[in-house]
Amino acid sequence: MGRPLRTVTGPTDHVVVVGAGLSGLAAALYLLGSGRSVTVLERADHPGGRVGVFHGSDYDIDNGATVLTMPELIDQALAAVGSDAGSVNPPLRIKQLGPSYHARFADGSVIDLHADPDAMAAEVTRACGADEAQRYLRMRRWLADVFDAEYDSFMDANFDSPLDLLSGNLVRLVRLGAFGRLGPRIGKFLHDSRLARLFTFQALYAGVSPAEALGVYGAIPHMDTSMGVYFPEGGMRAIAQALADAVTTAGGRIEFGANVTGIDVDGRRARRVNTADGRGFDCDTVVVTVDIDSVPKLFGTTTSRRRRLRASPSAVVVHGTIPVAVTDEWAAQEHHTIDFGEAWDRTFAEITARRGRGSLMSDPSLLITRPALTDAGLYIDRDGERYEPLSVLAPCPNLDSAPLQWPSLTQSYVRELLAELEKRGYTGIAAAYTVDSVDTPQTWSDQGMLAGSPFSAAHVFRQTGPFRPRNFPRATDNVVLAGCGTTPGVGVPTALISGKLAAERIIGRH
Repeated sequence: MGRPLRTVTGPTDHVVVVGAGLSGLAAALYLLGSGRSVTVLERADHPGGRVGVFHGSDYDIDNGATVLTMPELIDQALAAVGSDAGSVNPPLRIKQLGPSYHARFADGSVIDLHADPDAMAAEVTRACGADEAQRYLRMRRWLADVFDAEYDSFMDANFDSPLDLLSGNLVRLVRLGAFGRLGPRIGKFLHDSRLARLFTFQALYAGVSPAEALGVYGAIPHMDTSMGVYFPEGGMRAIAQALADAVTTAGGRIEFGANVTGIDVDGRRARRVNTADGRGFDCDTVVVTVDIDSVPKLFGTTTSRRRRLRASPSAVVVHGTIPVAVTDEWAAQEHHTIDFGEAWDRTFAEITARRGRGSLMSDPSLLITRPALTDAGLYIDRDGERYEPLSVLAPCPNLDSAPLQWPSLTQSYVRELLAELEKRGYTGIAAAYTVDSVDTPQTWSDQGMLAGSPFSAAHVFRQTGPFRPRNFPRATDNVVLAGCGTTPGVGVPTALISGKLAAERIIGRH
């Protein structure tokens, strides 16, 4: 982009980063690489943020993000301080999943989703016919064209004005039809409704239904289905541990148990970051990565963006362990299984309805994650019997859409989900699965997340690109935002990009 980038003015020698999630850690690495002194303040006792972990009695399990795409962004953040995946402690080892997903449908059919085009074309031929395989390949090229046209100018880009959109890539996207709706566009390529689901369900990551999502969000299924899905040895939490180790090795400081309660501002400049235990951290610049709904509170105002921001749907996520003797009998034997209900449009209507009209899925589509199938070190041995960690994710409305009483509802809803899975062929899950933790919209709300959604602000048009909450608010001269509530948006790769973009607001481009 030719327009000059607005950056922090005045001294920027010492930066305090609020939050040790992926965006905060990435920002810290780029800042350290530029010679800044960096202190990261994290309220938890571990890094990761939305890439969380639940500690069971004899195992750990990811209780945040479970899908990793574009791992090269991790390499780029580490390289900012001259580090790499092999030099952090412990070393970060990442494996590509094959298939990326195993999909099961209500009619009993299955389709495996492969990143390799030849393997996927063969799978589509098997499941849907040779003509559909050719249509798939054309759709795949379209998704790649959308991604290539928007990555540099829309995803990996800071915005000071909607005028920053004006570029040759905007013209390319218009010609590609990327400002139409994603669902109908995919439907023009693919005639098999099952296959179309596999390339549009990712719209939920952006907080909208496929029928509502803009075609530019075809970049998400491209990352998810063409660029590959990965998993780090030791779990997703290993990514945060690697980034945190690189921060401290490069001379940065991470303070865990540091719950930031306020930021002192003198005129238009933040001068000091305060924590609940009475400590204060002087600063030249601040990078704030807390949920977008919680930012105003740090500056002593009750003004919230919630009335203007539309939140994404939320999720109920069940975590626990189950005997391998039970899971060995299941037909589905992949790391990620998407079990689709028969309903589709109705499901999205239920969980995306606004202002109290939302409801739980009447015919749920569920994500079952079994990480030990990829990383055998995650199996648990108890009294001579082997167990595996297992998570079940059910999308659900956020608290604005459906203000349900989750403390009283959770137990019965989990029973319903397990009973439904039992009917779908996951024999024994209702009786043998030990549930150790359940995250609900109330969980996310208690952590300060917008409308009880871990997916933050939805990517409707008015909350996309330059219209999304900017990472450099005009109210101050030295406070920059990072994280999923700002540019570029929700997801592991976008969180890493967000940290880099925040750092650029301080050190300039590149």
